[in-house]
Amino acid sequence: MDAPLNDKKIAFLATDGVEQIELTRPWKDLQGAGATLHLISLEQGEIKAFHHLDKAHNFPVDKVVSEVNANDYDALVLPGGVANPDTLRQNGDAVSFVKHFFNSNKPVAAICHAPWLLVEAGVIKGRTLTSFPSLKTDIQNAGGKWVDEEVCYHDGLITSRTPQDLDAFCARIIEVLSQI
Repeated sequence: MDAPLNDKKIAFLATDGVEQIELTRPWKDLQGAGATLHLISLEQGEIKAFHHLDKAHNFPVDKVVSEVNANDYDALVLPGGVANPDTLRQNGDAVSFVKHFFNSNKPVAAICHAPWLLVEAGVIKGRTLTSFPSLKTDIQNAGGKWVDEEVCYHDGLITSRTPQDLDAFCARIIEVLSQI
């Protein structure tokens, strides 16, 4: 099996309330493509994932966001869920970590409610992206152009709407990362 991402190191930024499938599916696909992955969160230990509003599994945290350097990663994946990005956008270290990827022109992939963190980081002005539909106004108010598409790629930013879009989302992440 060809592993096009053998030399890539990818950060997943998430905390309690992450939508489990939006964490595990990209993780599985990127790991299968050969990438090295780290789950980064606000604290050591584990994060609690959810299936919509129902508690799901716990996942071990590899590194704490206040102790990592975005320069050590080739890309960033931001899974959704409602509580996950809402909590992350209130943490200065998480917001700075996201900003660094954009300032360094490194790919960022965000699905569902994860673009809330992008709004907080002030990085979507002039960009076209998609998200869970309820974020449309937030994105527009932050200067972004919201589109209702399965997957959207614009200037290093890969976005999708919901878990139903994971096939296209994961494929686009791998495609983009294999070209850098």
